[in-house]
Amino acid sequence: MKISDLVKYKIDRFAEGYVFTYDDFNVEVKNESALKVALYRLVKSGKIKRLSKGKYYKPKQGIVGKLNPNEYEIVKDLLKDGNKIIGYITGYGIFNKLGLTTQVPNVIQIGYNVDKNELKRGIYTIKFIRQRNKISKKNIYLLQLLDCLRFIKNIPDANINNSFKRISFLINELSENEQVYLSELAKNYPPSCRALTGALFENLGQFQISEKLNETLKSTTWYDINISNDLIKNKNKWRIK
Repeated sequence: MKISDLVKYKIDRFAEGYVFTYDDFNVEVKNESALKVALYRLVKSGKIKRLSKGKYYKPKQGIVGKLNPNEYEIVKDLLKDGNKIIGYITGYGIFNKLGLTTQVPNVIQIGYNVDKNELKRGIYTIKFIRQRNKISKKNIYLLQLLDCLRFIKNIPDANINNSFKRISFLINELSENEQVYLSELAKNYPPSCRALTGALFENLGQFQISEKLNETLKSTTWYDINISNDLIKNKNKWRIK
């Protein structure tokens, strides 16, 4: 089979929105130039789109035109090393997914255990947020919830009080074991996040959890979060302004 025919055959079987690279075609080194030419021609014809260097996708047709791939497809190669999970999507995309905002900027944020410089993929800027907990499939959702508390002041087009109520609802929906695990993960977050998490658990009546978080805070440091007194009645205890 000619390389151009092989490329068309495989692309016809890719799901719409799937991001693929040269590796998806398993061609020999001697055929790599022919592969690149075939992909270039398909981009020119509009059958596929180029996301960034060496990355392409088959666009899905939406009501108002062709849609971009979802966040996961755009950054999936950055989230795993083989079978090992090394990162997770957080930030703006998660704010939107959890109902904290309707906005979805062209910035994709990834939680990572190491510092990493931002990069560009097409119209998207990919930024990395340092995560000090070990990342695993089991704790990704809990880390995302904690990230929402950590960056509660930075959620676009959102009211802090409404965001706090929404996050409180989501944490209250967790099992008791998950809540305990989340509180342990919170201990590796900045103190302002620990204070907010502790106050949240106190509101939920989880006093043992909240007291353990309170013990991690310095008595002389205050956190300027600008949250309502109606939502956190004991703000002096948590040193939240």
